[in-house]
Amino acid sequence: MGSEKKSVVSLRSLLGRARGAVLIALLCCRPLNPVLGELFYGTWPAPASNPGQGKTTLLVEQVSHHPPITAYVIENKTKGLRLTGHNAQKTSFSGGSIIVKQIGHAVLTYTPPAGPRVEYLLTLPRLRIDGLWYGSPYIELTETTYIVGGGFVCTIEYKGRGYFSGKSHSFKAHVVPAPGMGGAGAGAEEHVVEGTWHEKSKLVKGGSRHQRADGAFHDAGEERKKEVTALGGEADGSMGEFETRRLWAAVAKGIREGDFETASREKSRIENEQRQRRRDEVAAGTSWELKHFKRVENDSVYERLARLVPKLTPATEDCYEFLENGPQ
Repeated sequence: MGSEKKSVVSLRSLLGRARGAVLIALLCCRPLNPVLGELFYGTWPAPASNPGQGKTTLLVEQVSHHPPITAYVIENKTKGLRLTGHNAQKTSFSGGSIIVKQIGHAVLTYTPPAGPRVEYLLTLPRLRIDGLWYGSPYIELTETTYIVGGGFVCTIEYKGRGYFSGKSHSFKAHVVPAPGMGGAGAGAEEHVVEGTWHEKSKLVKGGSRHQRADGAFHDAGEERKKEVTALGGEADGSMGEFETRRLWAAVAKGIREGDFETASREKSRIENEQRQRRRDEVAAGTSWELKHFKRVENDSVYERLARLVPKLTPATEDCYEFLENGPQ
C-alpha cells in the first residue's frame, strides 16, 4: 500500500474515531470515576463474510487518576496495523457551552509484509457541548486536527451548523504532500474530503481510486454495527479485579435494576478503597505500577512528525509506551 493511499485510509480511520471521541466526552460525565489501573480488553472478530480481514484487539488501561488519563492500543496483526495513544480532558465554560480540550495524541503504525513500517501522527479535536440552555445538549467537534506521516499531511477542519454544508457535525479535510518529505513528486495530488463525521462523507477532489463504488468516502453508520466483545485478561480467560466489567458490576447492576441505594453504596466503597490505596502508597513511599504501559516524557514520533506542521503545538508531548504484554 503506497504512502499516499495509506494517508487517505488513515483519514477514514480517524473519522471512525471521531464518534469515539464524543463517547469519551460523555463517559467523562458518567457517575463512575475511573479507577487508577482499571483495565478493559476486547476484540472485534473477523466477520464471517471476510475472514481475511483478521481480528482486531483492544487494550485500555487507566494510567492516571488525577488527572484522568486513559492509554490504549488497538491492533490488527493480519493487516499490520496498530494504533496507540492516550487521552485526557480539560473542561471549561464559554458562552453557555462546555468546552472539552482533549489532551494527548495517537500514532498509527503500518507494518507491511515487506518494506519499512510507516508511522502516522493523529491529533485530537476539541469538543463543544451546545444547547444546554434549551435542554437539548449536543456535541460538536471543533477547530483543527492533523494526520501526519508517509510523506503527506492531512488537515481536518471541524465546523458546526452554518459552515461548509450548513449542517451540524461538518468537516472538511485536505491531504497534501508534506514539505521536505518527498511527497511532492510527479503525480502527487491534493485530496479533499467533506461531509459529516457522524454520517457520510465523500471525496470531492483527488483520485477516484480512494473512493468506494457507491461514491462514499466514509459511512459512520457502518461502524455502529461493529460492537466490541469484552474479554477476560487473566490466563484462564476470567476477568481480574481491576477489569471494568468486574470492578463496576455491582454498581451497574444497581443502576439497571433501579436500586440506586445499592449502586451508590458500591460506588462509595470502590472510591474509598482507592483513596485508602493512595494513602498507603504515600505512607510506604511507593507509587502505583502500571501494568501495560510506561510513561515516556518525550514521544520521538510526535516530535519528528509535528515539525512538518508549523501550526501544531506543543512541539513535544509525552506518551505511554505499550510494554507488549497484552493477554494472549
